[in-house]
Amino acid sequence: MRAATVSRFGSPEAVEITEVPVPAPGPGQVRIKVAAAALNPVDAAMRAGVFGGAGERIGLGWDVAGTVESTGDGVRWSPGDRVIGLATGHRTPLGTHAEYAVLDADAIAPAPTVLDDTHAAALPLNALSAAQALDLAALQPGQSLLVTGAAGGVGAHTVELAHHRGLKVTALASARDEQFLYTRGADHFLPRGEPLPSAAFDGVIDTAIMGDAALAPVRDGGAYIGVWPGQEPAPERGIRIDALDVRADSAQLTELTRLADQGVLLARVTETFPLADAAAAHQRLADGGLRGRLVIVP
Repeated sequence: MRAATVSRFGSPEAVEITEVPVPAPGPGQVRIKVAAAALNPVDAAMRAGVFGGAGERIGLGWDVAGTVESTGDGVRWSPGDRVIGLATGHRTPLGTHAEYAVLDADAIAPAPTVLDDTHAAALPLNALSAAQALDLAALQPGQSLLVTGAAGGVGAHTVELAHHRGLKVTALASARDEQFLYTRGADHFLPRGEPLPSAAFDGVIDTAIMGDAALAPVRDGGAYIGVWPGQEPAPERGIRIDALDVRADSAQLTELTRLADQGVLLARVTETFPLADAAAAHQRLADGGLRGRLVIVP
């Protein structure tokens, strides 16, 4: 089968399409015939060597939507089941940007019935990141939350889920995203580049990785949640500092599927690329300015 991999770190041109054996599922695993797989910033980071692995061949792709083709022992999934999943982990031989992917059974969930495979593939990493960041923030209904980078993949789902959980949500993004974010559940909007209020929010989820600049709007004793471990600011004023390390979670992903079917979560796709053009997809991601995920279709 074909898979997108890197054997050297660098620019989008480092992405190669290689022929590899079709992986076999072990106990507790399923093999998925990939219908679509989103391209995320973490893939660009892996390609660039942020997570190490020099001299190895590294598979790309974390998100997946497709159909269960075969299973190992001890799983409840059956061939033909339509699923989504998250293949976390760095420096793995194969990712989901491939014709087939093997995932642990507890990393997948039923695909949303209202979404086609292309849009379903954009859901797992971003929605799980948003949900788990909110869990870390541990705010109660009625408390105030600032979401930076609110129009991005993780940020928009954070706004949607925070609104669903009863938080008072302020979205920080480009002015052109104001109306979109109001439709997704924001109570207030702050245009990027304008001064931020001081000590105004019970918590912040900093998907834009603003660091200290995103800490100033948090009240004393509040919560700051970063989305890139190691990039969070130093604690001050009794603010609790934490960083997301997203994990696959079948039960949580199943709940997110339910919310997508209810219209709580909106999956956004900007463009699709065939697997053969994975390097071009990485270049499009590097160009920036996206309002939705890029998705690779084998």
